[in-house]
Amino acid sequence: MIMPFSWHHLNHWDLAVLPMILLVGAAALYAWGVRRTGPWPRVRDVCFGLGLLVTFIATQTFIGAYDMEYFSDHMVQHLLLIMVAAPLFALSAPLDLAYQSGTDAIRRFLDGKFMAKVTHPLFAFALYFAFIPFTHLTSFMNLMMTHPWIHRVEQIAFLVVGYLFFRVAFGLERGYKLHPGLCLVYVMAAVPVDTFTGLVLSMSSRVPFSSYAAMAPTGSSKAWMLSNIKLGGGIMWIGGDALMLLALIPIGIMWVKWETVRTRELDAVLDAQGI
Repeated sequence: MIMPFSWHHLNHWDLAVLPMILLVGAAALYAWGVRRTGPWPRVRDVCFGLGLLVTFIATQTFIGAYDMEYFSDHMVQHLLLIMVAAPLFALSAPLDLAYQSGTDAIRRFLDGKFMAKVTHPLFAFALYFAFIPFTHLTSFMNLMMTHPWIHRVEQIAFLVVGYLFFRVAFGLERGYKLHPGLCLVYVMAAVPVDTFTGLVLSMSSRVPFSSYAAMAPTGSSKAWMLSNIKLGGGIMWIGGDALMLLALIPIGIMWVKWETVRTRELDAVLDAQGI
């Protein structure tokens, strides 16, 4: 058990081997794909790099070092992964890069029925809607706290679930696409699940996770643990809703651009018909 948090812990690093291997491997694989593809939008490279940076900050700095001891810290990590890093990865369009730079077998897999179902908007929405309460309001939290490998899998799941959700919202990659206006509704419809989860935790009258007593800092009382869980719920509620609403800005910009292009196309057709 560790001592209570103090400001000198901001310089604490948790450079675990497996996450670092995954981060470096993802960067190398993306760079290899860009090299094979040839011209690739620079903005997508920047988004992928920022996604890796946010993932590193969330898992390998003091945030990752104390995410098991401080529930509030765990919620900060969760938001960084699923609502900051994942949207950045979605904006980098990794599946399109894999399609263009991959082999025929990879392209057949991406065009197959399995990926069509996994990337479908309904599946992505349902997965996000179920994943958030499952990982924070059920006994899964106890398993995560007592089994480090489950915690690592959870971190990866945050990225995957967030990526699948936001790739639909942004509509940049090939596959099933929603109308840009419907994308706004798609994101707003998911906001209540974050609000509900955060409110449930904020209104807890007791510590909902039995394993938290063993993971909390040395000398932590039940009152302090409950207070930290309430703080985590508030972070989930306010921070999660704010980040989801922030995501509406690029979606709104995309909608405006889409309508502008369609208006020009319609004007061109009308002009050709002399109307």
